[in-house]
Amino acid sequence: MTAKKTPPLSSRALLAKLGIDEAAPELLLFDDEPLGSPLDNLAAALRERFEGLTHSHSLRPGDVVSWKPGLRNRRWPSYGKPAIVVETFATPVYDGETNSGSPYFREPLDVALGVFVEDGEHRGDFLVWHVDSRRLQPFTDGGC
Repeated sequence: MTAKKTPPLSSRALLAKLGIDEAAPELLLFDDEPLGSPLDNLAAALRERFEGLTHSHSLRPGDVVSWKPGLRNRRWPSYGKPAIVVETFATPVYDGETNSGSPYFREPLDVALGVFVEDGEHRGDFLVWHVDSRRLQPFTDGGC
């Protein structure tokens, strides 16, 4: 008796089996992007993000931080959620991404950031991510 071969899954079917579909926008990285539509005034939005990225804050271990508006590039923490600076690096570690088309290519990771996993089976676990400190600002209750 030969086992019946199952047909290959489409990407949509695979995502549905994993529980990720269009009905679950909270799993998307940029689900709560504060910019209404980038096409409203693209040049102004680009300048705003550039200014946000180039305005730096002096961060030290123990500082509580959050993403600057529009500069989040990791899943955790979500916008408006706090994280803690675990370590800072005088010499940044560069992301090992070798594809220059990736947004992580040569990203200077100069801060180790402690966060709580917000969902899934590891909800509440404390993880440390390396991030680019230019994307962070001091945390204030009630905003990002």
